[in-house]
Amino acid sequence: MRFRNTSFKEEPEINLVPFIDVLLVIVIFLAVTTTYAKFSQLKINLPVASAEAKKNVPDQIEVGVSADGQYMINGQLTFFTSPVNFASVLQQTARGAPDPTVLLNADGKAPHQSVVNVMEAARIAGYSKIVFTTQFE
Repeated sequence: MRFRNTSFKEEPEINLVPFIDVLLVIVIFLAVTTTYAKFSQLKINLPVASAEAKKNVPDQIEVGVSADGQYMINGQLTFFTSPVNFASVLQQTARGAPDPTVLLNADGKAPHQSVVNVMEAARIAGYSKIVFTTQFE
């Protein structure tokens, strides 16, 4: 018996279906995980600050609030019974300045009411510029 040597030679073929499936999975993954942030809606010019302090600031009142609720105006201990009284002290300290800046140096553990009292006194006195100072570590 003689067998014929018949070998079938298959033509090489690239199956594109698995390739397309993998590409679709990658596209879906990228579409789901991509964040679409729109930063172009708000155009903000951030202010620039310098590290130098102003040397001559006549329209500035420094108010300090300690952790136990004591108040200081320009380094002098001050006592008052109500925000109205404190407003009159602020006006005396301003010496006729129309709208001085109130620098509020409050301790991190100062009672919230103490800070609100200073803000209320500034409002009663007619001062709209209140700056909260902080310390960088």
